[in-house]
Amino acid sequence: MTTLVQLFRHPLKSHGREELQSVTLTAGQAMPFDRLWAVAHDHSRADGSEWARCVNFSIGTKAPKLAAINAVLAEDGKTLTLSHPERPDLTFQPDSEAARLIEWVLPLVPQDRALPDRILRLAERGFTDTPFPSVSLCNLASHRAVADKAGVALSNLRWRGNIWFDTGTAWDEFDWIGKDVAIGGALLRVREPIRRCLHTAANPETGERDVDTLGILNAWDHQDFGVYAEVIQSGQVAIGDAIEVK
Repeated sequence: MTTLVQLFRHPLKSHGREELQSVTLTAGQAMPFDRLWAVAHDHSRADGSEWARCVNFSIGTKAPKLAAINAVLAEDGKTLTLSHPERPDLTFQPDSEAARLIEWVLPLVPQDRALPDRILRLAERGFTDTPFPSVSLCNLASHRAVADKAGVALSNLRWRGNIWFDTGTAWDEFDWIGKDVAIGGALLRVREPIRRCLHTAANPETGERDVDTLGILNAWDHQDFGVYAEVIQSGQVAIGDAIEVK
């Protein structure tokens, strides 16, 4: 039996992750608070009124040090605490204290590229990496296959997945595309593979690019890791819940 072994959300897109024990998924929505906020750069035309592509935001593809940020969302759903090995901890409210975040994160981004400028919020669906509100599913067996090929120990945090499981066989999750998957009390429809970007090359502890993850993935004739799914039936999911492909 496959079970849910890790659960993460990323309240501020590309600026940290938070491990959870349980969460309630809602049909037609992304994971609660996942990528609810995003940092638009000074060349972006995004205004927060609708979903926008990743190129509009300050992300780890362009600024690898962002990969080493950890995030904790307070129970009020309004206050974030960010930590990074090169910065003091920052506790702030994204909806009203964007300037504090911009000042804090500036030393972590290249100064010769578009710079972080403002925080946008997209209620319910968040700024997921897909045009539809998605939840990402990732297989630890696939992660081990990448680590084995890399020849070094790798943290699975570099993939920024929401729901983690272990089927025991690498790339099993690609066979789930087009199928429904029951996880705890929720039902998700797997839509497509996740094509990976340069963000994954950065070490989530140091923010330094240390592994050619894209080159390794392409050794399998693809650049994919994990799958995107949409929630089609609401329900709670928690660590230890069974995962069943319908």
